[in-house]
Amino acid sequence: MGFKGVKRSAPATEGSSKKRKVQPGKQANSQKKSQAKAKGKEKASDKPIIPIPGADIDDENHSDDALLSEEDVDILGEYGNAVAFLDKLDRTGISRSKKETVRLHQLNKPVRKAPVHDDLPSIDSHDEDEDSWKASDADQSDLPVNDMDSDTEMPYEKVPRKRRLSWDSDKEHQIQKLPIKLGDGRIQRQGQKDVPVRSNPEDESDEESVTSEKSPLEPQRDDVATGARFGRPAVVDVVSNQSRKARVQGAKEQIASICQEIISEPENSLGLLRRLHTFSLEKITTPTHPEPVINDVIIRKLAILSQLAVFKDIIPGYRIRALTDKEKAEKVSQMVSRTRDYEQGLVFVYQNYLRSLEAELKVKSELADVALQCICTLATEVTHFNFRSNLITCIVARLSKRSWDPSSDLCMSTLVTIFREDLTGVPSLEVVQLLNRMVKERRFNIHPEVLTCLLHLRLKTELAVRSSDSKANKEEKNYKTYSKGRAAARRAKGKPTDQPHLSKKAQKALKEKKEIQREFRDAEAEVDKEERAKTHTETLKLVFVLYFRVLKNPRPTPLLPAALRGISKFAHLVNIDFFKDLMQVLKGLITRESTDDEDDDDGPLHRDINNDTRDIHHRLLCIVTAFELLSGQGEALNIDLSDFVNHLYAIILPISLLPKLDLPPPSASSSDVRTTKAPSVADMLFRALVIVFSPRTSGLAAPPWRSAAFAKRLLLASLNWPPGTVLRALEFVGGLIAKDPKLEALLSTEDRTYDGIYLPEIDDPQLCHPFGTSFWELQLLQQTHYDARVREAARQLSRYTRS
Repeated sequence: MGFKGVKRSAPATEGSSKKRKVQPGKQANSQKKSQAKAKGKEKASDKPIIPIPGADIDDENHSDDALLSEEDVDILGEYGNAVAFLDKLDRTGISRSKKETVRLHQLNKPVRKAPVHDDLPSIDSHDEDEDSWKASDADQSDLPVNDMDSDTEMPYEKVPRKRRLSWDSDKEHQIQKLPIKLGDGRIQRQGQKDVPVRSNPEDESDEESVTSEKSPLEPQRDDVATGARFGRPAVVDVVSNQSRKARVQGAKEQIASICQEIISEPENSLGLLRRLHTFSLEKITTPTHPEPVINDVIIRKLAILSQLAVFKDIIPGYRIRALTDKEKAEKVSQMVSRTRDYEQGLVFVYQNYLRSLEAELKVKSELADVALQCICTLATEVTHFNFRSNLITCIVARLSKRSWDPSSDLCMSTLVTIFREDLTGVPSLEVVQLLNRMVKERRFNIHPEVLTCLLHLRLKTELAVRSSDSKANKEEKNYKTYSKGRAAARRAKGKPTDQPHLSKKAQKALKEKKEIQREFRDAEAEVDKEERAKTHTETLKLVFVLYFRVLKNPRPTPLLPAALRGISKFAHLVNIDFFKDLMQVLKGLITRESTDDEDDDDGPLHRDINNDTRDIHHRLLCIVTAFELLSGQGEALNIDLSDFVNHLYAIILPISLLPKLDLPPPSASSSDVRTTKAPSVADMLFRALVIVFSPRTSGLAAPPWRSAAFAKRLLLASLNWPPGTVLRALEFVGGLIAKDPKLEALLSTEDRTYDGIYLPEIDDPQLCHPFGTSFWELQLLQQTHYDARVREAARQLSRYTRS
């Protein structure tokens, strides 16, 4: 504590730096002293052996107690065995210096001896002479042995390998190819492969190019569509099995497993789709089996039907279009690229499947019926998908014949299903276009049932839909242009307008907004009413073009009944401007039929009965069509139909002579399967009578003389008709009597005065004077007819009194 106040003296300084630099003598003296001191000592690293400190102490002069403490002695006694290895250490090796260790390593290093004799040339030798390929022993012995280390390359490492004797020959060298194992476990050898000879190592690159051109191709491997994959044997191995039972069973198992995998993961199964299609081929060839193998018919049928079931499940609900060049060039994500590849691959496989079905139809093979069934199923199930036109073309081509069979019935049912389930109208338009072209090319030489499918078109209920409920239909583009110009003119005059003025920027933004809205409508996948109306209008035009072509044919065709029925069904959709021309055509058809009857030398009674029935049926159809045309919007037209009424009155008596009145008329083409039941002559007659005597407008009824004339002729014709038709005639006459009380006078046989005498042979109901006679046929029917129902109906009608 007492030393805190005492200051320590600072050491003496040697002076400033400048003074120290000026005193060189003092620095030189210090260097000489250090050198003299170092000469008397040797570094420890330069000594061969470095003594271990304390190792030279004599154990006799110094006891262990001087070196070890009591605690160390206890520890040594306890753990003495653990440190016993220290006594075995090499004291000489531990005390050896680094320099001595390196020197001893160099002395004891093994020396590599050069080969006594070697024929290999030096690596730097480029001489092609045979002398350069030999080296003398003296040259090999002159190598500095002591200067070689482990990184030095030996002469034999620099010399290329020796050439084989087989390379020097002109023949090609052959090597054995690796064998392959087939699906059934058999080992198949691949033969030998030829390797070309190389004479000059320097020309290796040139000979490789020549060899690549001349050498045979590598053996091709079967892909997933034909080869053995995932534990399945190859398609050729399955088809070429000698046992048919085993062949069919193996094909069934493999087809079933393939279909299951495709349906479970369709996006990764394009190869399996191609493999499934391979089973449906007639002849199967693969790269390893170039010779075609004939496929079994049962296997082909199973594969075709399996593909149908698979495509029905995996085909998406939209149409896949081809990618444009711009879309192919642009960069897309990996997911989009994978989806595009799958869609394009699916379309390609589906196209190959349809081509195979079409080929079976063309050659009319034993699988033609199965192929047609698949085509019809795809046309109805996946109508929205690609190649719809190809499917419809095959179906329509199948109907372009005069005969009728179950396959024609299947095609007809398919077209009817397409018409009924069509929501957009585009498939129906395609069918009508193909039918129109087919009828024109075949010159009406087809079965009359073909046109009956047009009666199922959805035109009658959907074509009248207006595009707007608040304003009239106008052309959108022209209307907008007109209103825009009109608004600009009003703004120029300073008048107010409904449309505000828009700048170019605002017009561009509005156009983009409308484009976005249009894309949203397309994404919603809703049917546009305006587009559907346009499509149906085009379909209706083609339908009536087809019907009018049939009507204007110089000679009646078997298609006339179907055309007349179609016109009568879609009569409300015909433009009113065509009504007069259409009436003239129908009147010409009736007159032509009547003229043909009168021109016969033997009279109508001696003509062929089938032709008579067909002609009468056509005339009745024309009459019905004429009245149905004027039953709708044609009521506004003032068209006289008295000619059609007179033709109907004149045709009743010829009908009474037909033997098979209640049966459908005979068809010009044979048909075992009929899709629709054609109405009989009796049905057409009473349908025409109902239309003629039904009031076209409210409060307008037929005149009494017309009702009396038709009632009298019907009772006269009923004397020759079968009981069913007689009952219908009596019921119709009773309805006429109920409508007009003046006809009750004809029920009485008492004498009465009337102007004129009844003329039954005149075909004009106004000139025949029907009130000059009575219904005496009723008394004959109730007394002499063989059917009790007819007798009872005639008795009730003759006793009719108005209450």
